[in-house]
Amino acid sequence: MASAGYTEPTPIQAQAIPHVLARRDVLGIAQTGTGKTAAFTLPMLTMLETGRARARMPRTLILEPTRELAAQVEENFDKYGINHKLSVALLIGGVSFGDQDAKITRGVDVLIATPGRLLDHFERGKLLLTGVELLVIDEADRMLDMGFIPDIERIVKLVPFTRQTLFFSATMPPEIQRLADAFLHNPVKVEVARAATTAATITQRLVATGRQDFEKRETLRQLIRNATELQNAVVFCNRKRDVAVLHRSLQKHGFDAVALHGDMDQHARMAALDSFRSGEMPLLVASDVAARGLDIPSVSHVFNYDIPHHAEDYVHRIGRTGRAGRAGQAFTLVSPGDEKSLSAIEKLIGQPIEWQGPTLSELPPSEAPSRRGGRGEERSRGRKVKVRTAERGRGASEASGEQAAREAPPAREEKPSRPPRQEPRQERGARHGERAPHGRSRREEDDGERVIGLGDHVPAFLMRPVSVKKAK
Repeated sequence: MASAGYTEPTPIQAQAIPHVLARRDVLGIAQTGTGKTAAFTLPMLTMLETGRARARMPRTLILEPTRELAAQVEENFDKYGINHKLSVALLIGGVSFGDQDAKITRGVDVLIATPGRLLDHFERGKLLLTGVELLVIDEADRMLDMGFIPDIERIVKLVPFTRQTLFFSATMPPEIQRLADAFLHNPVKVEVARAATTAATITQRLVATGRQDFEKRETLRQLIRNATELQNAVVFCNRKRDVAVLHRSLQKHGFDAVALHGDMDQHARMAALDSFRSGEMPLLVASDVAARGLDIPSVSHVFNYDIPHHAEDYVHRIGRTGRAGRAGQAFTLVSPGDEKSLSAIEKLIGQPIEWQGPTLSELPPSEAPSRRGGRGEERSRGRKVKVRTAERGRGASEASGEQAAREAPPAREEKPSRPPRQEPRQERGARHGERAPHGRSRREEDDGERVIGLGDHVPAFLMRPVSVKKAK
């Protein structure tokens, strides 16, 4: 292991590896960046030294929530097991089924997969899970909390009951804990740090900004320009659409940035990660697909462009920096309306986060956007144009009405009708169904003359004489 850079195990590795080798179910909870991946890959290498894989029947199964994390685990097996003759297969979306089927048919010792693609192979009859001896569910809270519960339950039923199961995660809410208990048999709980805590090597700061998108983008650009010792950084957004918009904005202002989100094809996603890892692109604008488990040790800064909706995601996001004992900095942009999410984050991590600059209450009111500024100005200009168009249309209709009146023949004189009777305000309200006090309508309280039929308000067309032809 010295060739891989390990001189001594991390706390999670030192406590979990002996129980894994003893064939016990393990529930491991530790801060992100503490080596949880090696805590189950290293003992698996020892356990797989004996035995032989059979066609379409993997010996071990590792489930990952994202393609990137699954590919990263495969890289760890290649690095740690360089002296072992183990066959490893990766089943993820965005890759041809043919190449994956060929590996499974030859037989694999370690199968690393995302739940969706794994079930696709099983339903096509290309995969059998009856020979799985060890099941690993990595990032358990995310796997169970992001809609994977039905898939995970189905996969657990397909593997043998006598399997060994390992859960590893950075956070473990109570509702997720109950689900984990249903999959584990008399597990050993290894918790090297309080769940949902952040590393002490990360400097966390809050930055107040306006609600408008152009204000947030300007605040982010100032933070990046003024950041000290910035080598590379990950910028997190809540929505994939915002990732694309912010990526184009940063490139427009001269920043070298690359985007990563779930709608990109697998080739583009891997190319974006490779360019970021190599240092070619110092900025990675990403959704939460990059918040879990990605091991990029040299990340110096994390910027939360959007405050995460779920407090646990904050722990994983800022965990991309300050890894393996390195120092890191995390900045979170807070806009009016984010107070509830911020309170949930501070409650989860058990400590308040300091503000850099003015707090949200001290932030001056946002000024109107410039002439070439944000979308608010565009919308106001659009409304003005619509008003002018409506005025022109109304003027044209009035002119055409006057012209039609001049060309029309004189109307026939009719007997003038009596002027309409002025109704009291109370009676007019009663006609529209208004209710009087104490639940009685005003119509019930009216003692005036009762009106029969149309009363005095007879339309003029009813007063015209009608000629009736006699039938032959």
